[in-house]
Formats: sequence, structure tokens, C-alpha cells
Amino acid sequence: METLVVLGSLLGAGGIGVLTAASVRVIAQYERGLVFRFGRVVATRDPGLRWLIPFVDRMRKVSMQIVTLPVPAQEGITRDNVTVRVDAVVYFRVFDPVLAVVEVQNYLFAVGQVAQTSLRSIIGKSDLDSLLCNREELNKGLEIMIDSPALGWGVHIDRVEIKDVALPDSLKRSMSRQAEAERERRARVISAEGELQASKMLAQAGAQMSESPAALQLRLLETVVQVAAEKNSTLVLPFPVELLRFLERSTAPAAAPAPSTTDQAALAEQDDKSAELAASEQPKQLDPPDESSTAQANSPRE
Repeated sequence: METLVVLGSLLGAGGIGVLTAASVRVIAQYERGLVFRFGRVVATRDPGLRWLIPFVDRMRKVSMQIVTLPVPAQEGITRDNVTVRVDAVVYFRVFDPVLAVVEVQNYLFAVGQVAQTSLRSIIGKSDLDSLLCNREELNKGLEIMIDSPALGWGVHIDRVEIKDVALPDSLKRSMSRQAEAERERRARVISAEGELQASKMLAQAGAQMSESPAALQLRLLETVVQVAAEKNSTLVLPFPVELLRFLERSTAPAAAPAPSTTDQAALAEQDDKSAELAASEQPKQLDPPDESSTAQANSPRE
């Protein structure tokens, strides 16, 4: 400030205004200012109104905000020989403005190139299932790979996210067929398990209803009510099986009492007499005629 006063006294009022405009710098809250004096970093200025020595000091502002850097899609071959295209996004910020300006020419370009090479390396080390399912682990590994060289540049990688994994069309069709087959298999297994459980429950219900015919009749009436509630034009009323069994038992003839021992003897004697009578009435068999008499009868008269 004293230097400005001395120069202003030498140049007059107009010179003071010019020197003031050339020496005053405003640093925003999200920035830090590096003061170069004859090409050498002499100080780091915090946010606010700062003064510089005209024609001697030069200030470069560095943003301390988190930078979102998209990584272009990188094509590579996975460990299981599948060609994919993967893109990502990197979130980082500058924690040391001196290193970010002095150690690297353009830290934005440097971080982008490291991110691309690290992404291609991750693709080659992983298989397709890992790229599709284990993205959190891949993101952590990619963050470590990018953050290792970036620390020397005064840059800290906050996080890295894989955005999209583009697959070939032929592989997409194969995966869709595989997923469809897997869903069909699960559907069949679930259906079979349901049938098994339903059969067990129905068997228990049938065994319990068989002990009480009234329960079966109530179930029949409930089924009729459910069918009638749908407002159908035709109602099929099933005939209960228990009623058929009741009618069959009621219409069956009464069984004859078993005959006693005396009656059995009388019946046997009556059967013997009937057999003798039938044998006596049968005609006796006639003797066969004599062949000589038959021949005489058949010869012609003289």
C-alpha cells in the first residue's frame, strides 16, 4: 500500500486511479488466488479484496469447487471375451492450488486422461457379470486407480460412477432368451409348489369333511351360492353323493333270514325225491333192431 502511495504522489491523481485499478483483485468465496512475483509463487490469497503490486505481481485464480468430469465411452474386451462400451463420470476437487498450478500443466485434462486409461484397465480385468452387477466394487477400484496419481497434482477424487454399459445386439438377444427361460423355470417351480401345498390341504379338508356329512353339504351349498352370485343364465346344481347313498340304502330289499338245521334237512330230502321222480319218468332206451329182420323187410317180394 505504501508503494502505491509513493507511485501515486509521483504520477498524480490520474496515475493513482490507474494504479488502483491495476493492483486491486477480487477473489470469490469458492476461489483461491496464487500470487506470482517475477514468476515465483509468493503467497496464496483467500477470498475477498486483495492488493497487488502493479507490474510486479500477477495473480492466478483456482476454483475449489467440485468438478464434474464426464469420461467418454471406452470400448474394451472383458475377461470373458465380451466386447463392451463403458462410460463413467468423475467427481473431484482441488485441495492444494499450488500443486494444481505448478505440478501439472492442465489438471482437468490430466485427470480426464487418467480416468480413461483406468476405465479401460478396469474393463479388461472384470467379466461381464461384474460390470452389470458389482458396480459398487468397480467404482471403488476405479476411484483408487485415478486418485493415486491425482494426489501429486493437488487433486482429490471424491467419487467415480460407471454410467452405462453398452452390449452388442447379439449378446442382448442371448441374455433376453436366458432371462425368459429362467423366468419360465421359476414360474413352473412356483406352480408345482402351489399344487403340492394345495393337494395337501385338500387332502386334509377331505378327510375332515368325510367325518361329518353335514360339512360336505354346507360346502356344496356355499359353492352354489358362489356360482349364483355371478348372475349366470344357467345354474348347474350338482346332486350330492351322500343323498344317493342314502337312497340306495333305503331302497335295498331286506335280507332273508338264514334257514335252520331242520329246514336244511327237509330241503335236502325234498331235492332227493325230486331227482328220483325225474329219473323214473324218463323213457327207457329201445334196443336196436335186428339187422337180418331189417334186410328181409327191405328185400322185394317174389
